[in-house]
Amino acid sequence: MAILNQKKSKVSDEIPTSSMADIAFLLLIFFLVTTVFPKDKGLSVVLPEEGVTAQVPQKNILHLIIQPNCMVRVKHGEAAQEQIEQPADVQGVWRQTVADNPNLIAAVKTDPNAPYKCMMAVLDALKLANADRISLQMLGEK
Repeated sequence: MAILNQKKSKVSDEIPTSSMADIAFLLLIFFLVTTVFPKDKGLSVVLPEEGVTAQVPQKNILHLIIQPNCMVRVKHGEAAQEQIEQPADVQGVWRQTVADNPNLIAAVKTDPNAPYKCMMAVLDALKLANADRISLQMLGEK
């Protein structure tokens, strides 16, 4: 009786990790290449050409002056009378005033100490009121 001397193959209980780093880097590169990053839209603003100035009569300007306390002073053209409004109320003021004067331009003037969210609230209210002629200025500039 011949006993065969065969080696038993031992099954390993370890996970082969020699190519794990290669697979991780390939997955990383795949996800970096296929990921789409959203683009910030921001405000769509049409800037005038350089050196071009246009004179606009004061009767066609609605001055919206944003104060540091987030209140908005509303002034119609050269009128001395001003009214104080909340940023959300600018929408109603614009709709009422533009009904009387369709050539109206909103001149938004922001105090340098006013919070950014106040200016954005006024611009959002103007957008909701379908205002398409808006001038942005910092208070103190002409």
